[in-house]
Amino acid sequence: MPELRIGIVAAEPSADLLAAGLMQALRERLPEVHFEGVAGPLMRRSGIDAWEDMDSLSVMGLFEVLRHLPRLLRLRARLLARWRDTPPAAFIGVDAPDFNLTVEQRLREHGVPTIHYVSPTVWAWRSGRVCKIRRAVDLLLAIFPFEKDYLQKRGVESVYVGHPLAWEMPLEPDREAACQALGVDGALPVLAVLPGSRRGEVSRIAPPFIEAASRLQGARPTLQVVLPLVNESTREMAEKVLAETAPGLRCHLSVGNARTAMAAADVVLVASGTATLEGMLCKRPMVVGYRVSAATWRVARLFRLLKVKHVAMANLLADERLAPELLQDECTPDRLFEELQRLFDDASLRERIGRRYHEIHAQMRMDTNRAAAAAVHDLLKERGIV
Repeated sequence: MPELRIGIVAAEPSADLLAAGLMQALRERLPEVHFEGVAGPLMRRSGIDAWEDMDSLSVMGLFEVLRHLPRLLRLRARLLARWRDTPPAAFIGVDAPDFNLTVEQRLREHGVPTIHYVSPTVWAWRSGRVCKIRRAVDLLLAIFPFEKDYLQKRGVESVYVGHPLAWEMPLEPDREAACQALGVDGALPVLAVLPGSRRGEVSRIAPPFIEAASRLQGARPTLQVVLPLVNESTREMAEKVLAETAPGLRCHLSVGNARTAMAAADVVLVASGTATLEGMLCKRPMVVGYRVSAATWRVARLFRLLKVKHVAMANLLADERLAPELLQDECTPDRLFEELQRLFDDASLRERIGRRYHEIHAQMRMDTNRAAAAAVHDLLKERGIV
């Protein structure tokens, strides 16, 4: 059979994971498929003609994006020029909506079927982007259950494919095994502290998180603190914060092991983001804190960009504030300490939260990679491409 070329762009580690899983599942259905575009390490291992590395797209925050805008525009122009010269059978943009939606719209104008994987958070902020999604996308693959109906009502063809973490992670986390893996005593209380994955996040969030953990350990001398970082760079930053802010804090510092740390914990102190979903899937009560740059926060407040009651995905899925959210000026050691104390003091509350998280997890479980591949395959069949 002739080669079937599919363009694909991912910009973040989470998108790299989604894209690699989709690529493998599509190959089970279409052995002749060839992927090309912007890739991360997992996509490379899954077999792709990587024209660019995803690190070239990994930028976040309003002002951070503006600083890198000329480079991002040049990269997008290069990709579009190549795909206009030799159009792919289809294009899949994985997350990164500010970059990918324009690519999708331009390619769709040239007759290329376009798929966007992971809905932009139009239900949370910048809801006007729905108009662009309608123009740019033939099919949107949604990973949260409430997104499909939201988008369908606004004219965007959508399929719910589940979230890969909900499929991958067990319904019943093994706390004993997690404690053994980390070398902590499961008979004593454990706090997991996750101050973000990027250097900018860690620099803003680690100081209040670590100070709150230190105060909590002072109030609870048997408390064990585990502090997993994503890489050596953020580990070095955390070590510096520990030395300056809480030199007396006894903690288990590591690179990786974030999910194991959450499974071992009684309570998790976490920066808002994907980690709050993982905390929910580990069935662990959480306190969520987050800080962005002052300039980004002022713009977000000025233009009232945030449209939802909750920021943490665990709260959005539950449709109630099970995890306290302390954002920006509220993300202080005092407030974090208060909320952590409340959770450690109330075993029945911790159990109720865990049961609710279990219910949500059970509802979300499906084989995401195969569901996404089936939806893409169906679109290609509808268009007579396969």
